[in-house]
Amino acid sequence: MDNVTTIDLELLKANAKAIRRYIIQITTEAGSGHPSSSLSAVEVVTALYFGGFLRHNKANPRDPKRDRFILSKGHAVPVLYATLCQAGYYTFEQIMTLRKIGSPFEGHPNMKRLDTMEASTGSLGQGLSLGIGHALACRLDNLDSHTYVMMGDGEMAEGQVWEAIAAAEKFKLGNLTAIVDQNGFQQTGSTTDVLDLKPFASKFEAFGWHTQVIQGNTMEAVVEALAKSRSITDRPTVIVSQTKKGFGILPILEQAGDMNYHGKPLSKDLAEKALALLS
Repeated sequence: MDNVTTIDLELLKANAKAIRRYIIQITTEAGSGHPSSSLSAVEVVTALYFGGFLRHNKANPRDPKRDRFILSKGHAVPVLYATLCQAGYYTFEQIMTLRKIGSPFEGHPNMKRLDTMEASTGSLGQGLSLGIGHALACRLDNLDSHTYVMMGDGEMAEGQVWEAIAAAEKFKLGNLTAIVDQNGFQQTGSTTDVLDLKPFASKFEAFGWHTQVIQGNTMEAVVEALAKSRSITDRPTVIVSQTKKGFGILPILEQAGDMNYHGKPLSKDLAEKALALLS
């Protein structure tokens, strides 16, 4: 997309708020999951699906001409389920079965259970390699499809990620966009304390990628960055999306005394307060 002036930012923000509410509801109902990791990614995923950047087909989710979105940080899959619900792929009742026995809405994406999942992820570090495979396959098939891969900043410590970064530049994959959801936390604490790999942009740039650094919870910045990434066709592009884990309900996490809040749902009481905040 070259022109972003026609995008309805207020509608995108309304969709983002609805998606945040779904994330909280389904993880609290499940009694498990990763709501805070999902919430940081909402603006980017919303803009992809509702801003016209990701070509998708509800009637045929595996349409060969589609664009691809791979959620490498697979534990944040509630953001994808919630987005697909908002887009009409699934009902709210369906996604409310998250993590329940027999449900295809598993705790991590499973492409064998849902045809809307481009990859089965969760074992961190593999998504970008999978994205390279999609991008190369589309090139071989003479498709103009674009592949997006969202990774977490903690995930960037995986060695396979850096092998994939090198390979993507080698193959000059102008149909590939990586998004680093830099929310500052991982399972055991802050990324600064565990393994500080910042700054990311200069490292990608050293490998030959086109780079952008944005405030990833600001819809205007996300839209502009996604538009710019599609204009780069001679090399892969990365958007370093600086976000807040749990964005949208930060006062609730502060009240709970845990700004990481990794891998656990809000209690029913906290969920009610969070939903009221998002009303």
